[in-house]
Amino acid sequence: MKNNFQFPFKKPPNHWSKWHNRLHNHLKANPSLLPSGKPLLISLSGGQDSMALTGLLLDLQKLHKWKLYVWHGDHNWHNKSSTFAKEIKEWCKEKHLDLFITSGAIKETKNESLARSWRYESLKNTAKLISQTNNMEPCLHILTGHTSSDRTETFLLNLSRGTDLAGLGSMSSSRSLEENPIFLKTKLIRPMLCFSREETGTICSDMELPIWIDPSNKNMNLSRNKIRHKVIPILEELYPGCSLRIASLSERIRNYKKDQNSLIQLALNSLRNKKGLYRKGIINLTKSARGNIVSFWLKENSVTHLSSLQIEEISLAIGPRKKPGRRDLGEGWIIKWDRDSIELENQTTI
Repeated sequence: MKNNFQFPFKKPPNHWSKWHNRLHNHLKANPSLLPSGKPLLISLSGGQDSMALTGLLLDLQKLHKWKLYVWHGDHNWHNKSSTFAKEIKEWCKEKHLDLFITSGAIKETKNESLARSWRYESLKNTAKLISQTNNMEPCLHILTGHTSSDRTETFLLNLSRGTDLAGLGSMSSSRSLEENPIFLKTKLIRPMLCFSREETGTICSDMELPIWIDPSNKNMNLSRNKIRHKVIPILEELYPGCSLRIASLSERIRNYKKDQNSLIQLALNSLRNKKGLYRKGIINLTKSARGNIVSFWLKENSVTHLSSLQIEEISLAIGPRKKPGRRDLGEGWIIKWDRDSIELENQTTI
């Protein structure tokens, strides 16, 4: 059977497969994603996605000259979690991987949101610990095994919650994990978005990688599991292949949002004045255009807590034939406008 892919070498290394080739070519097309020669910290749950990621990177390591580290988080969600951690430790030892394990207290991991925050905080702390041993080459790349299937689930969850376009395209290949720009920016990298969950299962099977199945993945009290095990199978039955199409749509929306933000930045540069923004410059734009500009401007000024409904209300209030006014935005922020300008004040600094 003829292969439908090309090896990047005259003679491929042992165990090189179409999966290795796809990830290798994906990284070559996006060289800033996982730069050669950098230390990488992999978040390894033991599930098929993170195991597929780790297995592929181990084989690509010599080619890209990375130094690989692994972090495992014991959520204490089930009575086998400590056993899983020990077995993962043994597997990493066999593969000569430096492993860090963090055990979470129940109060830190008792729900999805808290557990996610705990994981990312633990990963950042581990990356900083690694960096302390090598200041010349700090560990700034934290990797997760998220796939296109996770992107589909996130899209459906955020769509159901009533998010804006940014939320629909929220699962990117790379994003900063640092809020303070003075720090070196630790990045969250998702190299496996070019694979589906079905494919990571096949990768683990083909590469004979062990998988530790977390019983909490079947917990129907978790929103994502309901989407994964109930909603998506129904959608796939109605419209086969819809998961990949939804994931692709999410990526296109993300690219559209990035382009839109670039255009909004250009518009803002022509609208700024000493007080804030020229109201006359945006008053005759469409309601959604005004809302997008105001939302971007507010976020620039660290006002990030407003809902899409609040932004829409402000956009209407500053529109044509509307009188001067003001709104309390909460957290000490006030937005006010007259015939000419739109201003923002922080009452806590006055």
